[in-house]
Amino acid sequence: MKVTVEVDCTPEEARRFLGLPDLQPMQEAVLAKVQQQMLDGVAAVSPEALMKAWLPLAPQTPDQIRDAVASIFRLFTPGGAGQGGAGRAGQG
Repeated sequence: MKVTVEVDCTPEEARRFLGLPDLQPMQEAVLAKVQQQMLDGVAAVSPEALMKAWLPLAPQTPDQIRDAVASIFRLFTPGGAGQGGAGRAGQG
């Protein structure tokens, strides 16, 4: 024997009929928090935020800029990487 019962109702009506809790407000709160965390994460890696974070590491005075550029050129000069400050001692 086979019995078929067809119920025509919305998911909301079925949830209420079965006595299940309404989780929509909790889901909306969780999704709002996740969305805010994602937006905060994107803001943290924005170019402006990165520049603010890295700017203190950049050379500030002309002497620091000169030394930084000189050290970069020494890296790409044959035999310059091993010289360090010894090459500058003879210049002054």
